[in-house]
Amino acid sequence: MKSGVKIVVVEDDASIRFGLQEVFAGEGFETASCERGDEAEELIGRELPDLIILDVMLPGKNGYEICKALRERKCRIPILMLTAKGQEIDKVVGLDSGADDYVTKPFGVQELVARVRALLRRCERLETSGGDRTGDEEATTFQVGVAVIDEGKYEISRDGQSERLTPKEMELLKFFDEHRGVVMSRDRILDAVWGIRYFGTTRTLDQCVAQLRRKIGDSGASPRFLKTVHGVGYRLEDG
Repeated sequence: MKSGVKIVVVEDDASIRFGLQEVFAGEGFETASCERGDEAEELIGRELPDLIILDVMLPGKNGYEICKALRERKCRIPILMLTAKGQEIDKVVGLDSGADDYVTKPFGVQELVARVRALLRRCERLETSGGDRTGDEEATTFQVGVAVIDEGKYEISRDGQSERLTPKEMELLKFFDEHRGVVMSRDRILDAVWGIRYFGTTRTLDQCVAQLRRKIGDSGASPRFLKTVHGVGYRLEDG
């Protein structure tokens, strides 16, 4: 992993904020932080971090609003959200706002560090393969049904409407596209997209798949393209 990696922590709980900075400093990362949501975007724009850790409940502006605003400006910096809420709908809202991953409080420090390293490795792979986070790379497209996916813009277009894909959704969809017709186990998908040191549950994958199905127009009781293979994982078909 490249040196000089910087992480911005946006967290209003001082004990968590300082604790995370200490942990990441011990892992060799640079850090910057703030405690208010309405200060976050200015800090991120000034520091230009490699990854953002963003609490949901913040004074001034909540994490969902910050995440959505960053993604609307084509900011592709990986975002890991912290939430004290355990309900699935809150996690789905976070992913739909453009977050790449989430951790529910209380969390284990080693799990959080593993998630952070997995996101950073994935970002490095995207940059090494010719992409970056500025939105200037040459576009490559592929298709799932009537949905056209633009890798350069991280966008999916269907029925005359365009919608943004998060970096994680983009990598997951590319992984499925590269293995069309092949049943991929959940473990293999998690290793390829989230990294071999990912220690979370498969629910993160399942929720990301649900978001992809909605965006490609494949949601419902009987998906046509991104199919569930019960007891195993998923398979992308041409329909």
